[in-house]
Amino acid sequence: MALLPMTRLALKWVFRKPATSRYPFVPRKPLGGSRGALEFSADTCIHCTICAKKCPTGAILVDREQKKWAIDRLRCINCACCVEACPKKSLVLSENHMGPTVTKDREYH
Repeated sequence: MALLPMTRLALKWVFRKPATSRYPFVPRKPLGGSRGALEFSADTCIHCTICAKKCPTGAILVDREQKKWAIDRLRCINCACCVEACPKKSLVLSENHMGPTVTKDREYH
């Protein structure tokens, strides 16, 4: 007798829309207010080193003499401390996420 309720339940699941998205085939829509990748604008940066001082993990390095800015993506935790501290708003957390980082190299800008 348990076969009839189980069959009814299985048929109901077959014709219902899936509860999850089909991720690799359908791209994920970013949620509003989510913390994505850290983006840097070199034209507005004054290389004041405030972002490097505020970074809790030490992921950001700023060289004032050479006008270079670098980030270690493996150390960055996307906490937005550097974004809030930047006086020229050169740093922004976008809603789009980056792909995986597989090397320990720093990104220089």
